[in-house]
Amino acid sequence: MKALLALEDGRVFYGNTFAGQGEVSREVVFNASMTGYQEILTHPSYKGQIGTMTYPLIGNYDINSEDIESSKIQVEAFVVKESEPIPSNWRSQKTLADYLNQEGKIGIEGVDTRALTRHMRLAGAMKGVISTKDLDPQSLARKAKASHGLVGQDLVKAVICKGPYHWQKGEGVHFSVVAFDFGIKFNLVKSLVKTRLSQNTHNSAEFK
Repeated sequence: MKALLALEDGRVFYGNTFAGQGEVSREVVFNASMTGYQEILTHPSYKGQIGTMTYPLIGNYDINSEDIESSKIQVEAFVVKESEPIPSNWRSQKTLADYLNQEGKIGIEGVDTRALTRHMRLAGAMKGVISTKDLDPQSLARKAKASHGLVGQDLVKAVICKGPYHWQKGEGVHFSVVAFDFGIKFNLVKSLVKTRLSQNTHNSAEFK
């Protein structure tokens, strides 16, 4: 299915969907990492944004439950040059397309993401609209310009945990670490547990 990404300054990028459909209006951001797309998708700091990967091939090692940074996908839509439908990794549990579809997120491919990244580096961060319904470039550019983007949004409320939870790993002397979760990423929690386990003084953490 055809899709368009229009920025508020009128620049338009053409592509096709590989997951989801509909229309999303958000701030567009990019990441130049060669790997780590799963962590980027689930990182709380990307909440409410359209994520773009500069590296051209995304999805080649698939999705697993160990490398996520939160309990769900945080980006509102995902833009790549090419999505790999046949990944290769022994830890693979689902494809990138399946993951996005499962959580109702739009994924588009065929976009020149390096040109998009270069444009945003020169022009600055801006709002954009991805649509599979409205394929009129001028219409989408107007929608992007009229969008409020992240202004006025309480994103902390959107990523904060709903209640206390425990993260418990390993064996050893019990020593609790308490942290306030306002959008903490899982890797930080793992690092806290790993550090205490290496000192043989900790096997759990509590988050509120």
